[in-house]
Amino acid sequence: MMSLCHNKINISCVKSSWSNDIRASLYSLMVLIILTTVVGNLLVIISISHFKQLHTLNNWLIQSMATVDFLLGCLVMPYSMVRSIEHHWSFGEVFCKIHTSTDIMLSSASIFHLSFISIDRYYAVCDPLRYKTKINILVISLMIFISWSIPALFAFGMIFLELNFKGAEEMYYKHSHCIGSCSVFFSKTSGVLAFMTSFYIPGSIMLCIYCRIYFIAKGQARSIHDAKQKVQIGLEERNGISRSRGRKAAKTLGIVMGVFLTCWCPFFVCMVMDPFLDYTIPPTLNDALIWFGYLNSTFNPMIYAFFYPWFRRALKIILVGKIFQKDSSRSKLFSE
Repeated sequence: MMSLCHNKINISCVKSSWSNDIRASLYSLMVLIILTTVVGNLLVIISISHFKQLHTLNNWLIQSMATVDFLLGCLVMPYSMVRSIEHHWSFGEVFCKIHTSTDIMLSSASIFHLSFISIDRYYAVCDPLRYKTKINILVISLMIFISWSIPALFAFGMIFLELNFKGAEEMYYKHSHCIGSCSVFFSKTSGVLAFMTSFYIPGSIMLCIYCRIYFIAKGQARSIHDAKQKVQIGLEERNGISRSRGRKAAKTLGIVMGVFLTCWCPFFVCMVMDPFLDYTIPPTLNDALIWFGYLNSTFNPMIYAFFYPWFRRALKIILVGKIFQKDSSRSKLFSE
């Protein structure tokens, strides 16, 4: 028998018809994703905040991104979990707008941070001699401000001013509006704008920078190989270190691009195409793709933190409780 969210049949959404076993399995999976996201990003925040050796400009960006992903896990994902599994929203219309706006804001802010981190890594690898003059405290502060402010203005402005379905009101009330639902709806114009702002522009920046770093690192490796017989041993060792760093940066950004595209590309492609397909994409598929996108925030601390030895050392100190010892903040995590 069909279960409704509201007793007025003609305006009520239909509740989930999944069995208790399926719902229990989905709750277990999503709770695991949420806990991994929250704990992983919290460890990054604690590490960078506590250990003085990690107080660098580049790590400010990583800490800011970890804060975004932590808040996404705490404030957004639990409510999204209930909505996705129960197919019902019982927290009110106003909180629905707040939740949707916060969801769009934090997801977009996480992607913005990834883009700015790639820019920072570009100058660190490709122009190291002028890195400190180009990437200073003012530039990093501006990057962080843009990463938070633009997604916030875009998300809350669009949802609370109801610009997301402006010009497509008839389609909205026909396809998405019912009592007990809290799904985001985009018209053709707002869908394209959201796609460009939150995905295409920052994603294109990341892709271009990755390609640039890859070809520069490859060119440096070729030049070093050709010059091996003409340089002194000490210089060759330094070039070897430079080549190794270039390769490591290229590899890390390659992993970042792969995870980013795998997680977010399916959702944004479906989101921008749905209005042009007369909203025929099933809501269940949209929910699944949203959670696939959330996984990017789950994987971010693994990519940007735990891939580096000094973060693993910081993690060990935290987990064994040595962080509470006197002067633990001055622990040496890597050689200067």
